[in-house]
Amino acid sequence: MDGTASNGDAVLLFVGGPLDGRVEVRPAEQGAPLPTITHVHLHDGPKVVHRYDLEPLTDEAAVYTVRPRVRRNTRDDAVAD
Repeated sequence: MDGTASNGDAVLLFVGGPLDGRVEVRPAEQGAPLPTITHVHLHDGPKVVHRYDLEPLTDEAAVYTVRPRVRRNTRDDAVAD
């Protein structure tokens, strides 16, 4: 893709995370952009998951912003009596 859109296409900008700065053009025949996109990065360590939420700017442009990471506890934090 060359970063230009024709009539009805959507220009999508990614902000934050590993896709920061990426610009994609979604052809109109593919329909509206998804409200959330999940990007999974696999490497020698654990997989890293980023979620991007759609923020429409105009009918033809939108921004996907990385969702803040949520820490998950791996152990039970319950206090024993």
